[in-house]
Amino acid sequence: MISVTAVEGTSVTVDGFAEPEFSAVANAFAANFAERGDVGAAVCVYHRGRTVVDLWGGWADREAGRPWSRNTLQLVFSTTKGMTATCVHLLAQRGELDLDAPVAAYWPEFAAAGKADIPIRWVLSHRAGLAAVTGDLTLDDVLGWDGVVDAIAAQAPVWEPGTVHGYHARSFGWILGEVVRRVSGRSLGRFFAEEVAAPLDLDFFIGLPASELPRVSHLYPPVIDPATQEVMDAFMGPDTLLGQVLSGPSGLFGYDDMWNRPEVLAAEMPSSNGVGTARAVARMYAALVGEVDGVRLLDADAVAAAIEVQSSGPDHVLGVPMSFGSGFMSPSPSGPPGSFGHDGAGGSLGLADPGGGWSLGYVMNQMQLGVAGDPRSAALVDAVVASLEKGA
Repeated sequence: MISVTAVEGTSVTVDGFAEPEFSAVANAFAANFAERGDVGAAVCVYHRGRTVVDLWGGWADREAGRPWSRNTLQLVFSTTKGMTATCVHLLAQRGELDLDAPVAAYWPEFAAAGKADIPIRWVLSHRAGLAAVTGDLTLDDVLGWDGVVDAIAAQAPVWEPGTVHGYHARSFGWILGEVVRRVSGRSLGRFFAEEVAAPLDLDFFIGLPASELPRVSHLYPPVIDPATQEVMDAFMGPDTLLGQVLSGPSGLFGYDDMWNRPEVLAAEMPSSNGVGTARAVARMYAALVGEVDGVRLLDADAVAAAIEVQSSGPDHVLGVPMSFGSGFMSPSPSGPPGSFGHDGAGGSLGLADPGGGWSLGYVMNQMQLGVAGDPRSAALVDAVVASLEKGA
């Protein structure tokens, strides 16, 4: 096994292990620090129910001199959507939730302003017309849950539901989280903790306990050059749908230091603020496509239904082609054909390849923004695929 190596040309040490057949993944991970700008990061790969790669390195807090450890936790933004979707599908698999039933069947207040017939599946596949939360909200409203879900229940759709798909960057988590709460009697974060994390011993939280805060790495916002910022301002201004979605609700959010604030990490934002390890992300996806230490989350039929494409083509919010199943990116834009999962802003990734029997989790604290995917996660996925093609 490969373990503990200094990355040439850097002050970074990579720790953990990779089985010899997956040495290409270790090399790609080291190159992410030397060539692709990683500060602190971790990657984990499962293959047919067992761990074959578990690596971490760099700095959890560069300025404080705190190295990334085996148990460092990382905010993963929309990679959290895969955890939320898993909770919804668990309830559906148990017969407690019908994905084709209206949201309002479980949450009657949601029926207001022309939303009575919007099915849960349209929320999962970003077709509900509620990508932007239009109410005037404070940060306390959002972090406190009730204020933001009440606003969503009261508002009208911003486009005719079902006609097009558009990325529900944050409303995805609040709508589905409220459905889970109404059905199970538990918040999304608690449901995930008890029904997904506990059986698999996952080090992952939606709503971070204060006791875990010392383990969280410092998030570094993306470095954006002036020319790129000018383009972003033109396409993501406050009067644009894209700007309203990505900065909303009420312009309260940006990809900046606010995500390091304890109260933001402690809140439940099931679309955006999951905090965990790469090991936890990979392990959960492994348990979606196979058995891990005696636990399988969804059966094969449920997975097949979850990843069946529901939305494809140009995204009404993002303006680029996207493809979604019911809650998952399907196929994953970061993975091989047949894979599914979810990316997170800045570069994090969770995915599984049912055909190949493998899953991957990648988390990092240096955000990078790009329209063509993240080169760090792409290099790791390519290395896994190459390793398997060689017979690993």
